[in-house]
Amino acid sequence: MKNIKRVIATVLVAVFTLGNLGVVSAQDDNVINLWVQYSEESAEGQVMVNSAKEFNETNEEGYVVEVSYVPRSGSGGGYEDVINAALTTNTMPDVFTLDGPNVAAYANSGMLQPIDDYVSNKEDILPSIIDQGTFDGQLYAAGYSESGVGIYYNLDMLEEAGVDLSTLPTVSEPWDWNQFNELLETLYAHYNKPVLNMGFDDQSEWLLYAFAPYIWSAGGEITNEEGTEAIGVFDSAENTSAFEFIQSLVKNDYSTITPVEYGFHTGEYALFMSGSWTMQQLDSEYKDINYGVMPYPVSPDTKELVSPTGSWAYGMSTTTDNPEAAGALIDFLMSEEQLYNMSMGNSVLPARQSVADRMMEEVSEPMKVLIEQNTTSGKARPKLVNYPQVSRTFQQTVTESTYFEQNPDIKSLLERKAQEIQSYLAQ
Repeated sequence: MKNIKRVIATVLVAVFTLGNLGVVSAQDDNVINLWVQYSEESAEGQVMVNSAKEFNETNEEGYVVEVSYVPRSGSGGGYEDVINAALTTNTMPDVFTLDGPNVAAYANSGMLQPIDDYVSNKEDILPSIIDQGTFDGQLYAAGYSESGVGIYYNLDMLEEAGVDLSTLPTVSEPWDWNQFNELLETLYAHYNKPVLNMGFDDQSEWLLYAFAPYIWSAGGEITNEEGTEAIGVFDSAENTSAFEFIQSLVKNDYSTITPVEYGFHTGEYALFMSGSWTMQQLDSEYKDINYGVMPYPVSPDTKELVSPTGSWAYGMSTTTDNPEAAGALIDFLMSEEQLYNMSMGNSVLPARQSVADRMMEEVSEPMKVLIEQNTTSGKARPKLVNYPQVSRTFQQTVTESTYFEQNPDIKSLLERKAQEIQSYLAQ
């Protein structure tokens, strides 16, 4: 119960909301409740509509899935509030979606049960997805898509500044931080203003998700492997070098902590660190931008390319009355064909290698870069029971590092933050 209370922050949803989510009574043995965090009208929702219809028509056991669409709010609430409310009233669905970093907390609290026995062909699922969904040696969640981040570049702006596009980095031959800085210096000299939007103003999970690969590339970590120590780990020399690089981007005026909204889309910035979702915006609303994507720059000490991973996953609640039916649904939704439909329909990275191979023949060059980077260098975020608190501290570290005048000594900053993270690990 103590662990469950940690998961429940504040229940903001009225009880009548749960009554509208299709909670199924115990006698409906063949009906499976599935809750998802997006709207039915969204691209993701339309894929699910078709998937649910196909499952209901083709499974031989006569199972019927009823999907409840509960969109998240802009601040990330809404869906999580409904989940928390259902937890307190013992009305959890059979299957529900959850964000990858929350697997450890949900599993530790008793909300999830292992699904190893229900998911087939696991060897085809990307290692990052397996890692994300595994807690205490068991698979508790199956990610139905992957995610990734790259450095978007405006080809016309780079050419105008005299950059030879044939020399740009690739996944097999990424640039190190020094080479990346040379590009930034060239662009800054030509445009005489910040040329890179790193998303420093996004005070959310983005700041851990997108910036942790820099410390990983340097050979650093957030905690030790057991998730019990941060002092001596988060404040390591490797992490110090990564955060010094991050700080230098603002200190040298290459990037800014107050970027113009949609600045890359409108030609304000030549470079933009972002994920695959930006392609949807550019291809549909900003078609005049001639863009490409390059992989993450890497530490000059290790030359190791590391990229962020993780997205939403399917989990089975511990309160389901029919785990066999819930397991059959998860296995169906995790099949190659269904994951292909979700990745192509929602413009997201694939969770299976077979789907990645298939998509590489059909998608644009920028998407190919992100898929290749993901399948060869993706790393899951740490699996910590108190991950939300640790993530907030990491986010604050990124933000504070960009205020270089107030925090000129990165090592001291990391030492303070390591103690803060340690306090969460001890709980």
